[in-house]
Amino acid sequence: MTISGVLFDFSGTLLRVEPTLDWLRVGLDRVGVSLPADEARRRAAELERVGALPGGSEPDRVPPDLRELWEARDIDPSGHRELYVRLAEQVPLPGAPEVYDALYDRHREPAAWRAYPDTGPVLRALRERGLRIAVVSNIGWDLRPVFREHGLLDLVDAFALSFEHGVQKPDPALFAHACEALGVAPERALMVGDNARADGGATALGCAVHLVRHLPVDRRPEDLLPVLDLVR
Repeated sequence: MTISGVLFDFSGTLLRVEPTLDWLRVGLDRVGVSLPADEARRRAAELERVGALPGGSEPDRVPPDLRELWEARDIDPSGHRELYVRLAEQVPLPGAPEVYDALYDRHREPAAWRAYPDTGPVLRALRERGLRIAVVSNIGWDLRPVFREHGLLDLVDAFALSFEHGVQKPDPALFAHACEALGVAPERALMVGDNARADGGATALGCAVHLVRHLPVDRRPEDLLPVLDLVR
């Protein structure tokens, strides 16, 4: 079957959030405090361990009192914020409590995200071939401003965001929303993502799936380029 629409995951597929150490330094600066370099690296490693940076590493262990928030984190914006602030609060930081809110606010800024080198070229090539493009993301906030700031918004026809539809991947309903918005039958859609379980949920609708590696921007090769061969 000919592919006429491509669905993309957001974080770890098209863009990747800044390194935790950079994120921490920005947050500390926002509240007017700083840490020695070695201490900042240690605290950043602790923040990674507890999964405090959305789009970064998942927690080694979700505290029992946060489990409910964790399971529904990408459906409710207020719950998303509460969860990640409380995860970060497990790591003592100067400038508390304001620094934890500053860190959460920072991760939503376009400047906190970096596009993979092949993101723009692949999206443009797909548009030139006449394919419809959607972004399907488990997320607790509106990422359209991120795409706008990175010059990618005009390359996307539709967004299916979990918090807007009250459903999270791998539930097929979120992929169905994207296909409907594109006017593309699921069996003529390709889902591109970095998580076999979450993004693989598209197969229940009949979509094809292509997986890329969730790696830092400077360490992942051009994993999106094979998509161009898959839609020929």
